[in-house]
Amino acid sequence: MVRHPAHLLALGFGIGLIPAAPGTFATLFAFPLFWASAPRLEATQFLLLIAVMFLAGVWACDKTGRALGVPDHGGMVWDEIVAFLLVLFFTPTSVYWQAFAFLLFRVFDILKPPPIRYYERTFKDGFGVMIDDIVAAFYTLLVVAAWKTF
Repeated sequence: MVRHPAHLLALGFGIGLIPAAPGTFATLFAFPLFWASAPRLEATQFLLLIAVMFLAGVWACDKTGRALGVPDHGGMVWDEIVAFLLVLFFTPTSVYWQAFAFLLFRVFDILKPPPIRYYERTFKDGFGVMIDDIVAAFYTLLVVAAWKTF
């Protein structure tokens, strides 16, 4: 993990090394990151930060996947962190809404309904690792928005 900064980032600063459910722990890690950063940044700054984190993730996951010999290794969790930060940005700040969004995101990330699995298989390397979680985030936000309107 410490051989290269890309590995440190892709493995979520060690969260990806947790033996059970590293993606879930990485998604949970997004909560304190969001609570610490969102109030200090304007909306455009926060979205720009997420875009930079996405691009850094493409690079880090590509490099780490090649080093591990597995393009989408389960320990690479930067994609969950970035995607769930995006979800939290658009989710109401209530604990209930955020918990609901967390559960939805994990379901979409694990089950990978169409077209998530298609994107995961079509796009390779770092971009493929990152994009499927962004699509899971989009699905999560669609359901949250629909639920909120009712």
